[in-house]
Amino acid sequence: MNSTQETGNDVSWETRLAQVKDGVEELRLAALAAEHGSCAAFDLAAASMRASTVNLVHYLAVRRHDVRALQDDLARLGLSSLGRMESRVMASLQAVLRVLYTLLAQPVPTDVIEDPSITFDSGPALLEAHAEAILGAGPQGRRTRIMVTMPGEAADDPDLIRRLVEAGMGIMRINCAHDSPAIWQRMVEHLRHAERELGERCLISFDLAGPKLRTGPIAPGPAVVKLRPGRNALGQVTRLARVRLTVDDITGCNVDVPSIPVEASLLSHAKPGDSVAFVDARGRERVLAVIEVRPGECLCETDRSAYVIPGLRLVLRRGQSLIVKGKVGALPAVEQWISLRVGDVLEVVRGEAPGRDAIYDDEGRVAQPAFVSCALAEVFGGVRIGEPILFDDGKIQGVIRDVVEDRLRVEITGTAGGTAKLRSGKGINLPESDLALPALTPKDIEDLAFVAQHADAVAMSFVQRAKDIDDLLHELARLDASHLGIILKIETKTAFSRLPELLLSAMRHPPIAVMIARGDLGVEVGFERLSEVQEEILWLCEAAHVPVIWATQVLESLAKGGMPSRAEVSDAAMGSRAECVMLNKGPYILETLAFLRDVLVRIEEHQHKKTARLRKLRVAGIVG
Repeated sequence: MNSTQETGNDVSWETRLAQVKDGVEELRLAALAAEHGSCAAFDLAAASMRASTVNLVHYLAVRRHDVRALQDDLARLGLSSLGRMESRVMASLQAVLRVLYTLLAQPVPTDVIEDPSITFDSGPALLEAHAEAILGAGPQGRRTRIMVTMPGEAADDPDLIRRLVEAGMGIMRINCAHDSPAIWQRMVEHLRHAERELGERCLISFDLAGPKLRTGPIAPGPAVVKLRPGRNALGQVTRLARVRLTVDDITGCNVDVPSIPVEASLLSHAKPGDSVAFVDARGRERVLAVIEVRPGECLCETDRSAYVIPGLRLVLRRGQSLIVKGKVGALPAVEQWISLRVGDVLEVVRGEAPGRDAIYDDEGRVAQPAFVSCALAEVFGGVRIGEPILFDDGKIQGVIRDVVEDRLRVEITGTAGGTAKLRSGKGINLPESDLALPALTPKDIEDLAFVAQHADAVAMSFVQRAKDIDDLLHELARLDASHLGIILKIETKTAFSRLPELLLSAMRHPPIAVMIARGDLGVEVGFERLSEVQEEILWLCEAAHVPVIWATQVLESLAKGGMPSRAEVSDAAMGSRAECVMLNKGPYILETLAFLRDVLVRIEEHQHKKTARLRKLRVAGIVG
């Protein structure tokens, strides 16, 4: 793109204007050429999205040029630098051209004078109309909606859902990766009851689980429960170790007070003040003091560490008297992990075989490398040697060094904290690989039967190609649910690189929205690029008049711990650039919702999309 910077600063005023005019005209002609070459896409678009499709094509044509030097020249002339053209591309180009022709005292061409199909007013209005169609009406006092993810407990807490609606939740999000239709049903019923009671409308969006790549099971360790009292730096006991003896066959989930199954006869005779003696797995004599007894269980404590295993013999004593003997029942195996350091080899094998750590010979050399399984067969046919592979949200980084039919050999190239622990159920990302992985899984298709009856919108996870959207549309038509809105979750590098194609495909079936799923997306594109990538998604969607949902870890410290970080507050304010912000579940979700609502109201007085709004500043009047 030519500019006056390239030809020097000693040119005449008229020459400078002419060069800038030619640069803008070049962009306009490129946009028109792209429009004429995209007639098929326009014909396929829904009638309500046809003008938006044209605007998107115009925007893509302009962004194929480097416009930075031209923008500088326009700014020097006191004209629009075209930096806020997304929602009305042709109108922006023509407005600047009309001024340039007038300054040059040249007749303005007819096709520059005529209003384009998208004007300065109709472009933003279309975006808001499309947002309202899928996300509901903008709440009073702000334009940005708030979506809240439901915890499973909400199924049994109608008051929580009612208070969320009352506090400003505009969309209830249910994640189909968790819970079950029975639980989802109760959430829906509680919401509908709250709507009737409050006279408010709140939409429901279901996230399909999609084909999430995860590590398979890890071979369990020994079945053992370790009792460990708390100690200070001098080794003195500061907190007794507690354990619950119970007749149940499984241990409890409380890490601080584990449960150990024992024979019922021992518990039936136990009283506070008794003791339970045993020899632990290391051959150490240990004693538990019984401090509380309830039907079917008793609470004990000790000041010594102990390792308890199945079959261990217990003796209940009262003073010096032996009351009854018993045994420890079955215990679950201890969860294990694979230890990995930079330079280690990890094999990823097809199937669900329990993974394990590396096996070493007598001289400390690796006899067999560590391995972990992955159940998705498509992974093994879609990767190539030299491509990166990431585990556990990018905490473990590797490069694929060899590929065979059912096995990948990975060299570990980066770990968080020196030595990393790879556990089962952790995410696997292949940002450079082109996997033939359909976005709709059999579980998704099964869940759609419920979703079709209760949802206002359905979010498609791990969408990567236009065919994924076609598959979803086919299933919705089969269920007579073509009226549902579709949310495209952009969470892979492939999806981001194909976003224009995905948008044009989805614009055949409005209403539509895009969710920036910043968790997986950040892992895939690299966190150093995430800010840049989410900006580009916002621009492309605004050009298509498609609303955006700003998602993942918004005010997460506040939602989970009751206190936000400074960075999170700035991030939440950035969310006002989207049409909706999504909050995840947490014990402080009500406080988080109120906090976010206040942030959005305040920031929208100062910012609309990329445009600063120059509200009167009180601070500006304190001098003089």
